Amino acid sequence: MSCITLLVLISAAVILLGVLMTRAQTEMKKVVGDNATLPCHHQFWVGDDPTLDIEWLLLKPTNRQRVVITYFAGRVFDPNEGERGRVAFAGEYLKGDASLLISDLSLTDSGEYSCKVKTGAQYHWSTISLIVLVKPSKPQCWMEGKLLEGGDVKMSCRSADGSDPIHYKWEKVLDKGKYAGKLPPLALIDLKNPEIVTLRNLTRDSTGVYKCTASNDVGEESCTVEVKLHYVRGNGVVAGAVVGVSFGALLIILIIWLVFCKKEMKKYEEEEIPNEIREDAEAPKAKLVKPNSLSSSRSGSSHSGTSSTQSIIPPPKLTPGNLNCVGATAVMIPAQTKAFQTV
Repeated sequence: MSCITLLVLISAAVILLGVLMTRAQTEMKKVVGDNATLPCHHQFWVGDDPTLDIEWLLLKPTNRQRVVITYFAGRVFDPNEGERGRVAFAGEYLKGDASLLISDLSLTDSGEYSCKVKTGAQYHWSTISLIVLVKPSKPQCWMEGKLLEGGDVKMSCRSADGSDPIHYKWEKVLDKGKYAGKLPPLALIDLKNPEIVTLRNLTRDSTGVYKCTASNDVGEESCTVEVKLHYVRGNGVVAGAVVGVSFGALLIILIIWLVFCKKEMKKYEEEEIPNEIREDAEAPKAKLVKPNSLSSSRSGSSHSGTSSTQSIIPPPKLTPGNLNCVGATAVMIPAQTKAFQTV
């Protein structure tokens, strides 16, 4: 081996030993709209040494890499013209603090960031994964089922927005919201859909306020529902009420029917009474003639050859009793006839 070759190998070894590569990868989670400071510290404090080179790179999930900000040849370069002012060095980058500040985070800021610091033959390299999340929106709570004693009711809640995974938890609120307790023993949680809880066999202990909390790694929101139990009276009371109402309706119908029938009967009597002959009505007038008088009258007239007229006796009111008393025969005479003529 020649001296020249040996010298090259020794120089390469020195350079390799002088290279400092620190790869400390961490993870940071932030909420949309917040600010994030990605740490990057080096030990290459050389004042205004123009050989210092700092570069921040962003590697997107699609494996696209872009430059975020750099310091080179004594100047800071921000290639993102449309986002100028949103990214900057957070500290004194020439004195060892090359941390990156990103303001007003958006979902597109998520990705893996690399900080590379170089001066001469020395390097510092660190990476950090930034995850920008959306906290759950305020969930909506609702119930399904009848709030009857002994029945079941299903409670559900759902957040419309938020970064996955979103976790849901139901609790019973006690002491006017100051304490959240466990669910009733008969509560059934859907393991596949923990945002759904069924309260079975409702009792007085089931009543109260229930809170559903939706949460992820960056925040949480909650909503509440109130369970009020409705009690149903016994079957006997219900049946009695039904019978009472039915009887009352039938009674009203009967009264209306009787009133109607009475009016019809009165109308019928008024039309029929003028055509009837009552027992106390005055009978037609009749002339009573005794048999002996007729005989003597006929005999006298034959001897004398003269005619005489018998007197007409006004007939009393004819009744069966009167006829029997006088032993006479009643002869009905029309009202126009004035008297009988005897020959």
